[in-house]
Amino acid sequence: MCYGSAMSWQHVRISHFGGPEVLELVSEPTIPNPGAGEVRIKVLAAGTGFTDSFIRRGRYPDFKGPLPFTPGYDLVGVVEKAGPDVVLPREGQIVADLCVVGGYAQYAIRPARFLVPVPAGVDAAEAVCIPLAYLTAFQMLTRYRRLSPGDTILVIGASGSVGTALLDLSRHLGLKAIGTCSAANLAAVERFGGKAVDYRAGDFVDVVRKLTTGRIGGAGVDAAFDAIGGAHFNRSFACLAPGGTLIGYGSQTMAIGRENLIAAGLGLARLKLWGALSFLFRGRTALWYSITDRRLSHPEEFRTDMAALFELLRNGAIHPMVVGREPLAAAKDIHTRIDAGGFGGKIVMLPWLATQVATDK
Repeated sequence: MCYGSAMSWQHVRISHFGGPEVLELVSEPTIPNPGAGEVRIKVLAAGTGFTDSFIRRGRYPDFKGPLPFTPGYDLVGVVEKAGPDVVLPREGQIVADLCVVGGYAQYAIRPARFLVPVPAGVDAAEAVCIPLAYLTAFQMLTRYRRLSPGDTILVIGASGSVGTALLDLSRHLGLKAIGTCSAANLAAVERFGGKAVDYRAGDFVDVVRKLTTGRIGGAGVDAAFDAIGGAHFNRSFACLAPGGTLIGYGSQTMAIGRENLIAAGLGLARLKLWGALSFLFRGRTALWYSITDRRLSHPEEFRTDMAALFELLRNGAIHPMVVGREPLAAAKDIHTRIDAGGFGGKIVMLPWLATQVATDK
């Protein structure tokens, strides 16, 4: 990366790990130019979510620095300038990226090889829900367990960005969904056709068993999706019907400091044990999903699945819940809301929003 034209631009920076207060909005005097294999993207929308909070705290296993850095796990933007050897994507093309960090910015320099085209006419704020939340949900629903219309799934934390994506996609695929959430988010879960369960009102394992009583083959769900991790995996596994699958895809208790690394590791060990010894648990099994690992091991699936999801979005078959559209300056407030818990969808940053408002005035 080298620096080119002199024009100030903004991004959010983290200089040390911590709470929302570590997010600072800074201006840079020159716009960077892409190097070999890179493009410069003018960011139209940056996704926010719990994973960003995880990274901000310094607890995310896949990113520990270096500091300072710009957070932001996923982005949608227009390719403004391509590096000297880049053929695709072309300049002027709208693309999406699962960047892990770098999204909270007006400009981003990104490797060209991972970028996925976004169809024309798609809302950028809805499109940025696809690379992390919807791709995670889609791959867990279609790549790890063959589910048939009429099957029942359990979504733990169903009001979060991945949770609502699971509900939205399960409705599209003809699945029945049960979703746990707080009382404040029951309506958000039911809006997607899911059966909402207040996890604070009692033992959700008992509720799930009652809701699935009379199921052919035994009470329980065909698949459960849990991002809480650690000891919580036990409860999700207990909700499975014979032959059911638990997919763990996060360690939220470790992220917020409720459990240490050892407890989180034990949770992963349980998944492996259940997976290896499923014959002891009436065919119930378990596995772990990591979107970053999956992209590295199956890059062709990453591009194929993203393209399929963008087509569903363009056709109106799925409906991402964008619950807020905010400027970069709102980063601290957004992370405070993320840390407080699920709010029925995804808050999206529009990096040029404040500039546009000022221009409109």
